[in-house]
Formats: sequence, C-alpha cells, structure tokens
Amino acid sequence: MMTQTAFTLVHPQTKALAFQLYAFEDALAFTKLRNHQYYSMLLVTEGQGSLKAGVSSFEFATGCLLCLSLYEPFRIEATTFKGVLIHFHPNFFCIYKHEEEVACNGVLFNNIYQSPIINLTQADVASFVTMIKNLQIEMQNTGVAQYEMLTAYLKIFLISAVRIKLTEQKLSLPVDKEPFILQTLKDAIEEHYRVKRSPGEYADLLSITPKALNRISKKHLNKTLSGLISERIVIEAKRELYLTGKPVKQIAYELGFEDEFYFSRFFKTNATVSPQLYRETVGYAKGDSV
Repeated sequence: MMTQTAFTLVHPQTKALAFQLYAFEDALAFTKLRNHQYYSMLLVTEGQGSLKAGVSSFEFATGCLLCLSLYEPFRIEATTFKGVLIHFHPNFFCIYKHEEEVACNGVLFNNIYQSPIINLTQADVASFVTMIKNLQIEMQNTGVAQYEMLTAYLKIFLISAVRIKLTEQKLSLPVDKEPFILQTLKDAIEEHYRVKRSPGEYADLLSITPKALNRISKKHLNKTLSGLISERIVIEAKRELYLTGKPVKQIAYELGFEDEFYFSRFFKTNATVSPQLYRETVGYAKGDSV
C-alpha cells in the first residue's frame, strides 16, 4: 500500500487540482462535512463506519469503494479507517464526454437511486490496489504523455468499478426486491422532473397518498420524496452548467423555473454553491478536458 503521502497533479493553465492520490490512516480528514469541486473515490482497505452523503446516511465496512459526486457534501465517522482517496476534476477527466466508453455517470456518480457504496471482494480490493500503485508510479513520472497514461489508468479503474456495481445491483435484487411502485416512481421522476416538483404531483400520478409514497422512498432509497425530486433536477442543472454555455436564466427556464433567482436559490440550497460558482469552478465545454 502507498505511504501516507498526497500525490497531486495541478492543471497547467488553471493551476487548480486536476488529479490527486492520498493514502489515509484514519478518518480525521473526513469527520467534518466536506464538498469538493471534483469527483472523490475512497477505497476502504480497513475499517467500518458510516458515510453521510447529502441528507442520507450509509453504513460501510472493510473492502468497499465510496463514490462521491461534484460538490456532494459528505463526512465519515469511523474508529478505524484506512485506504486511498482519489480526486479528479472534470477538466482532467470528463465523465460526460466518456459516457459511452466508461458509463460511470448515473452508476458511480450522479445516481440518486442507489447507495454510493460498492462492496468489494478481497480479489477486487487487491486489483484496485494494483491499479492505484500504477497511478502512483505514473504520478511520479513527468515524461511524455503523462496525462494520457494517467487517464488511461483512471479509465480502467472506473470501468472496473462500474462492472462491479452493476453486478452487485443485479445480485441484490432477489434479496431485497423493490416494490413495483418504486420503479414506477423512478420512471415518473425521469419523465416529469422538468415540470413536476412537488411530492403530491407524483402521488397523484401513481394513485397513492404522498405520505405513503414518501415512506416507500425513505425505506428503499434512504431519501425523502421531495429530496429525490430536488436531486434529480440539480443533476440535470449541473450537467447543463458543465457541458453547455447556456445562460443560467435559460437553464432555469428549461427546468421549469420561471424565476432565475428562485432557481439559483434552489440550486444553492441543494448543491451548496450557486450556479455561477459551480460553472466557474467546474468549468463548462472545456476544449482541453479529456
């Protein structure tokens, strides 16, 4: 395993963090609520505890991978906590541009319907540790095509995690089968989130009381119904802010908000930063992002 050292790559133009590896020996760096302008993955090789991500809490144990999205507030409580943290900025690797190749958007990141925790076998952990060692070696190599080598290794890491996550989802279905109405709710949110924002509207669509539907959402998704709807809107807003140069007013209108300032308040409440700051720190339509 790596020594407790941070290996950091800085973007040559923006001078901001592009990619980082950090081996941790305890949870001290994660006990306070954090939210970063880059994607975060924590490979937990030893320990157990709880992860608070957004408004939800999840339990984890030795041998897992925690995946956090851009500006997703999180903190960790654990007595023993060892492993490796990976940070990468969208300008270093854009998960949207590589959607067809890597398919991690909506699986590892920006997935409001699944836990951010992936449980791993011992063989999986050993494989990820080997990948991390390759990344560490390349971080210290300032030779030709360093970025290309690092992004290639990162792709392998992400694809491997996606495969495990998808397999885990399939195997878990018979054990804890979701009620049919929950899948109907997911489909309804995906179809109507631009125009319907209240729990009552979805309850009417599904012919159920808002209270009962909210109870199902909390039990199976660990989120309130209103929180689920808000998260879906914010995910699309983030995608638009990053991928396009559309004015915030236009994005707000396309997401069903007549008032740009109300949309900005809504976004900041749910994403912890304003739409403008998100765009400035994450960037949009960058020609040099890979």
